[in-house]
Amino acid sequence: MGSYLTASYLAKKSRESDGMDDDNPYLNHDPGRSKRKSGCYETYIKPALDKGLSFVGLIVLAPVYAVISAAVYLDDPGPVLFTQKRVGKGGHFFELHKFRTMKMDTPHDVPTHLLKDPDQYITRVGRMLRKMSLDELPQIWDIFRGKMSIIGPRPALWNQADLIAEREKYGANSVMPGLTGLAQISGRDELEIAKKAALDGEYVERLRGGFLKGMLFDLKCFFGTVKSVAESKGVVEGGTSRLV
Repeated sequence: MGSYLTASYLAKKSRESDGMDDDNPYLNHDPGRSKRKSGCYETYIKPALDKGLSFVGLIVLAPVYAVISAAVYLDDPGPVLFTQKRVGKGGHFFELHKFRTMKMDTPHDVPTHLLKDPDQYITRVGRMLRKMSLDELPQIWDIFRGKMSIIGPRPALWNQADLIAEREKYGANSVMPGLTGLAQISGRDELEIAKKAALDGEYVERLRGGFLKGMLFDLKCFFGTVKSVAESKGVVEGGTSRLV
């Protein structure tokens, strides 16, 4: 039942997201240019893999969603899911979904590192979810609906103009944002914005370096993420960019 309600909520929020690009300032910006153009892997194979794997993930992880949903609600009654307006491919806005890890009175569109004493806002269950990156699991739905990819630059908050502008230099706004990526296996929360954007740009160049090179690099990022999550590397509450 918990997984069914979660899926219903996500579908409803997806319908409500129409018109999010009204007055979007980033659509008037150059989304950034890569030295390479997108190829067959990025255009056709990668989206197909995202759709298929996310569909399987939603089914297989349904019991996990139900357990986490119950734990989040019992720890701090309120909505189980947390949504934020993020910047996707080409500067378009979309709603990103997470399991809620912070208390109901936490400021909504403020990155963790800008909160005063962010530790006070994190719930007990939320602390565990964030450490194991389980709070990100609802983004599998965002991947399935074509707003994200499994591998790619993490989507910036709508008000993080500095990060978005820095990514434009490297063409990192021209690709689909991801659940995880090169920056996430290279430091995560410990990275400063300039370094994160440079790594996102490097990912774009690797992705567009040819069919086989792009696929192998995505696999490297995927297995690197599994290793980082298992070791809880780079997770710093209140670090430089937890929500990025």
